[in-house]
Amino acid sequence: MPPTRARRRDTPPPRTGPGEKDVLRGFLDHLRTAVAAKAEDVPEPQVRTPGVPSGTSLLGLVRHLAHVERFTFLGEQVADWPGTFRPRPDETVASVLADYRDAVDRANAVIDACTDLTAPVARPGRAPSMRWALAHMIEETGRHAGHADILRELIDGATGR
Repeated sequence: MPPTRARRRDTPPPRTGPGEKDVLRGFLDHLRTAVAAKAEDVPEPQVRTPGVPSGTSLLGLVRHLAHVERFTFLGEQVADWPGTFRPRPDETVASVLADYRDAVDRANAVIDACTDLTAPVARPGRAPSMRWALAHMIEETGRHAGHADILRELIDGATGR
């Protein structure tokens, strides 16, 4: 059983601007911050140790989400999606978090430059609209934020955002 840590109070939903893009980006950024916070300050090897039979680890979740951000908003191709969940031995918490934050910053630049949410994102093939991409990233990041909550609680009992 992991040591018990004090419960942190969850942060409320974000305040956003009134526009549709403001709301979508605000909620996405809220989830992105929560995911990154779950992996911060988790020591080795716990941060990369799978907490469930599927092999999912906190560091793997953050690494995977960086790939999803780049694929969704920047059109970068991924040859091995399952492999995005497996941190390489040379990757550290700091390097994976820096890569994730860089992917988010680059994605946000694309989002910020978009003036029409019905316009397709820059992706090969039949690209979805920016609206769809934002909604998908909220769903994807929210799903993995829940996984991260559970994995972090299993490691050291930390809860909350």
